[in-house]
Amino acid sequence: MVEQSSDVFMSGTDKAAAVRRSGAGPTTTDTEKKLAEVLADVVSVEYVPADSHFFDDLGANSLVMAQFCARVRKRSDLPSASMKDIYRHPTIRSLAAALADVPPAPADSSLPTSPSAANPAQDPVIPASTQHYVLCGTIQLLIFLGYSFVTGLVTARGYEWIATGSGLADIYLRSLLFGGIGFVVLCMFPVMAKWILIGRWRPREFPVWGLTYLRFWLVKVLLHANPMIFFVGNPLYVLYLRALGARIGKGVTILSHSVPVCTDLLTIGAGTVIRKDSFFLCYRAHSGRIQTGRITLGRDVFIGEKTVLDIDTSMGDGAQLGHASALYRGQMIPDGEQRHGCPAEPTKIDYVRVAPARCGTPRRAWFGLVTLLQLFLVYIPLTVGGVYMLFTEVPALGRRLGPDAPEITSWELPIDALAVSLTLFFGFVVVGLAVLFTVPRLMNLAIKPDKVYPLYGFHYATQRAVARITNIKFFAWLFGDSSYIVHYLRGLGYDLSHVEQTGSNFGTEVQHETPYLVSVGSGTMVADGLSIVNADFSSTSFRASRTTIGPRNFLGNNIAYPAGGRTGENCLLATKVMIPLDGEVREGVGLLGSPCFEIPRSVERDSRFDHLRTGDELSRSLAAKNRYNMRTMALFLFVRWLHTFVLTALGLVSAGLYGVLGHVVIAAYLALSLAFTALYFVLVERCVMSFRTLQPQLRSIYDPYFWRHERLWKVPDHYLDAFNGTPFKNVIWRLLGVRMGSRVFDDGCYMTERTLTTVGDDCTLNAGSKIQCHSQEDGTFKSDRTTLGVGCTLGVGAHVHYGVTMSDGAVLAPDSFLMKGEEVPPNAWWGGNPAAEMPDAPDQPGGVRSAWAPGTASASDAAATAS
Repeated sequence: MVEQSSDVFMSGTDKAAAVRRSGAGPTTTDTEKKLAEVLADVVSVEYVPADSHFFDDLGANSLVMAQFCARVRKRSDLPSASMKDIYRHPTIRSLAAALADVPPAPADSSLPTSPSAANPAQDPVIPASTQHYVLCGTIQLLIFLGYSFVTGLVTARGYEWIATGSGLADIYLRSLLFGGIGFVVLCMFPVMAKWILIGRWRPREFPVWGLTYLRFWLVKVLLHANPMIFFVGNPLYVLYLRALGARIGKGVTILSHSVPVCTDLLTIGAGTVIRKDSFFLCYRAHSGRIQTGRITLGRDVFIGEKTVLDIDTSMGDGAQLGHASALYRGQMIPDGEQRHGCPAEPTKIDYVRVAPARCGTPRRAWFGLVTLLQLFLVYIPLTVGGVYMLFTEVPALGRRLGPDAPEITSWELPIDALAVSLTLFFGFVVVGLAVLFTVPRLMNLAIKPDKVYPLYGFHYATQRAVARITNIKFFAWLFGDSSYIVHYLRGLGYDLSHVEQTGSNFGTEVQHETPYLVSVGSGTMVADGLSIVNADFSSTSFRASRTTIGPRNFLGNNIAYPAGGRTGENCLLATKVMIPLDGEVREGVGLLGSPCFEIPRSVERDSRFDHLRTGDELSRSLAAKNRYNMRTMALFLFVRWLHTFVLTALGLVSAGLYGVLGHVVIAAYLALSLAFTALYFVLVERCVMSFRTLQPQLRSIYDPYFWRHERLWKVPDHYLDAFNGTPFKNVIWRLLGVRMGSRVFDDGCYMTERTLTTVGDDCTLNAGSKIQCHSQEDGTFKSDRTTLGVGCTLGVGAHVHYGVTMSDGAVLAPDSFLMKGEEVPPNAWWGGNPAAEMPDAPDQPGGVRSAWAPGTASASDAAATAS
């Protein structure tokens, strides 16, 4: 994470001179000599003294050292080396000594293994057939069309019944009754479907694209579409999971929107807290198969932010798992102990950092009851009745449903669609900003910093409302990756005094618990995916505290920064790094990994674009970037509005055809809207790229090329989630430029640079995984290709950086970070943050590997798929 280039900054002559100036003596052992020969060949010097520092003396960078590690791993006469070894032992002599003294150990040796994980060895994995793949996609499409048809029928009947009401009171009561019944049905239907289609979930394994998978997929989709997801953080959500079969004790607080699917395999003891952005799915996809397994949490357990609990994991009573951490399959945390890291290892840090408060069952029941009363008496009638009033009171809509409706070919239709879409879209932008900058600020007056409040009361409801309103993604998407994000965040309440404007201070994805307790120092840049954890929760209480990020920092992607983080001035915080909560305040260093360790803050090659960061050159470049970003913002407001306009026009056409075709029109509208949205934004992205493919780059953020590249990150892609777990997502990836193989199973992966990504046949991509073919560090942008071979697997929450090659059958464990430039050998198991080889494959039951067997499915496997 230190550097962005595959070259070394110094020339061969300079490097040779540098190592001679180091004054180091010749190598002494055979291992040192061989390691030195490999490194000399990588960095193109005649020889490397044993005490020559990789970064300071040779001017090497992490990408070059990743290539060195890959070459070392190919040598049977040398011990395997990882990037963590390189950073901890940055000379040939210290590296050779470390590799000789430390024998290989399982990556999860710090934790005992759960007995439930000790399963027999598995047969080689055989990929599913293309016939099953196509058949599965066809059935999924028919299920979606059938669901749309039923939705259209119910919506049409409900609208007609509400329309027969007379007066506001009658319309309110009818809206309340229809909306209330509809809400209950929407909530209960997934529960009933789960019990009818599945019964009780049990630990098992089955291939994707078969009939068993279809039942699994249908239940998963219904759970994700359930309106109960909006009650996360509410006791009602716990009741919903219990109805699905989860064993959950009293006083459990769940703040994560990641919905557990195999709920019968989930056990949560009383008083447990699960923070947001945590994965506890009770299933995973591996080598073309779905594996289900138990997750067992004892009483008073704490699960931190951005964590992953793999299947067959457990935590004892009072156990804690820190933020940015993971439990791998078979790991368990004993009673009362703390763990953190990926995979988790022992720590003394107490992650429950707020005192308890009085919060019993009556308080939780009352909070849930008040929520239901608000929902049924206010929100549902206003929503359902409001839609009805919209169609009746707005002339452009009302006359489309009346007996004298104009023809759909009338010239009035585009004018009506134009008026409605402009009002809705830009009204939302203007009114939304006004509400964002005023209402939450008034609500926040009720929350005092560092004061402990009980859960499920007025203060808790206020804090949750502030978090929801101020984390609306649309506005961060609009202003992010430009100078204007600074003004937006200041308007929200961030303390950004004395900002050194760079034009890329923050990305498009930044979230917080409260914006009024965030301080960011001058000159700090944030890549993307930052979560500011400035509220602490226990099972009975919460407290909002100020979180301070020091000046002249750089924060990489996907970081959870908690209140009390021990980093100060001039730090580089690498992608997915765990922010330390103990020890001295780190300054002038880089931090990498989970748990983190120190790396160089920068190396000499960082100075390549320094002349663009100061003085008149910065002023000219920044002004030019601001003008370009303003045009980009205007362009994408137009793109989003045009999308709204077309959907509005389709809606008006559907309303005009309603009298002829009835509720079938509504079903058709739902299906056409989804198809149009996908194709529209695919076309937008290809137009932004001028229908060309990206090429690996090394640029300053003030280079016009980077500004054009930034536009790709502005293209909306939220629609992709609707296609998770279906063959249609692979079609969309191909349309976007991904070199996508056949029969790839994508359960929720995200790819940033599509045309730089290659995914081989029969790969398995889990929920929350990410392939990122770029980095943007301290004003330097670097992109390169990433390739996944045939049959590769990315675990839940895994992150793959640029310049990476995963060979056929390779596996990356959950929550792992595979650093740039790494080369993973065929059928190898890698895991951790940063990822390294896992010789004993603790990701599998009993430490057993599953070998990848390329080819078509056998007759026996086809029979198993159809079962």
